Amino acid sequence: MKTLFIPAKLKNSKTNFNSLKKLPKNLAIFYSIQYKEIVEQIKEKLSKTHKITIFQQVLGCSQPKIPKQTKSILLISDGEFHAISLAYGTKLPVYVYNNFTLKKISEKQINQLKTKYKSAYLKYLHSDKVGILVSTKHGQQQLNKALKFKKSCKKKSYLFICNNINKQEFQNFPQIQSWVNTACPRMDFDYSVINIGKLNLRH
Repeated sequence: MKTLFIPAKLKNSKTNFNSLKKLPKNLAIFYSIQYKEIVEQIKEKLSKTHKITIFQQVLGCSQPKIPKQTKSILLISDGEFHAISLAYGTKLPVYVYNNFTLKKISEKQINQLKTKYKSAYLKYLHSDKVGILVSTKHGQQQLNKALKFKKSCKKKSYLFICNNINKQEFQNFPQIQSWVNTACPRMDFDYSVINIGKLNLRH
């Protein structure tokens, strides 16, 4: 049996270019794949009035490098998952274009993410037993880094290796008080998970 994939594309007949023209001139543009046709036209229009510093598709685990001359970021995508993370990580104004409207990520949203990060780190500090998450997915697998961390970690630590990491499964291991993530960096939106990179910076 053959598997048939049919691409789902979004139409752009209602794109509000006037609102986009008000964005800062040095602009990074990121987009989800289903918006590719829309974003190509957005790029063409904005290139006449703006300097596009980077134009790139983002995936669930993307951590794109932002050129220094970038003054703001435009994300064409559903939801605000990436946008809040980009705003926190880059300290730049981040705008989300979705459903033909433009919205800026607020300080409140960024502060809520900071609170999550702080809570996850404090939870790690006060834990006795930690689980180290390792994904076998291509592009996410960091087993060597996980092993190195386990060797240096002064807490009781356990490796959890799988392809798809389901946070709902955490409840099956109540002895684990904190989870150290080496897989998709976006998992740290959960209070109980802290990315290994944040621990490396603090050690």
